[in-house]
Amino acid sequence: MLDFNHGSERTPVDPRSVPIGERINDLVNAALIAERQKQPRREYLGASMLGNACTRRIQYEYAGAPKDEGADFDGQTLRIFDAGHQFEALSIKWLRAAGFALLTEKADGKQFGFSVAKGRIKGHIDGVIVGGPSFLSYPMLWEHKALKDKSWQDVVKRGLAISKPLYAAQLALYQGYMPDLAQNPALFTALNKDTEELYHELVPFDCSLAQSVSDKAVNILRATEAGQLLPRMAANPDYYECKFCPYAKRCWHGV
Repeated sequence: MLDFNHGSERTPVDPRSVPIGERINDLVNAALIAERQKQPRREYLGASMLGNACTRRIQYEYAGAPKDEGADFDGQTLRIFDAGHQFEALSIKWLRAAGFALLTEKADGKQFGFSVAKGRIKGHIDGVIVGGPSFLSYPMLWEHKALKDKSWQDVVKRGLAISKPLYAAQLALYQGYMPDLAQNPALFTALNKDTEELYHELVPFDCSLAQSVSDKAVNILRATEAGQLLPRMAANPDYYECKFCPYAKRCWHGV
């Protein structure tokens, strides 16, 4: 009978050993985090952040304040971001195959977008549709989001403005600062990450929303330059949005 133990004494198992799957995932996560850390900090107010209800949180991010310990993006979150880009690429492929002339970059290879206030307020759109089916008007701004099923179902049921005010504000600001794309409704596309279903909604330009978001941006710039900390959005740290804020400890406890 063969003895695969190679001796009467077995090598003791190292209690510090980690399953191979975890070891590989740790390497993947570390690589993603290292890659992100190499990216330069965004030193402007991006359209994607200005729809957030808390101006203090936006101000912290704009000023480059360190996030609370352990509150920065982990490897799993960064993988979700990467997957979102892949889902967007699929939607682009499908819309083009359906006859939409969808452009995602200008002739010089740069993204479509806007820059105002000496570059301190910027936005980059997902694309511009310049032609397609006759039942739509062109050119039209195109914005894409990949959502989990529950979130996707909610936007289908209630519409963009009510279900996703953050995205609605983002679109309004784009249209406000890109007037050539405000004449026709924007096309908002949401992909269900669990079922690959697509939801499309035409979004007319909301001038009042764009103005309020623009005014918010200017207020944040002025307050930051003056060294003034803007008010919190809540009266206590138990508010649900505060619980998930990466600056909660800094905001409420000064740490």
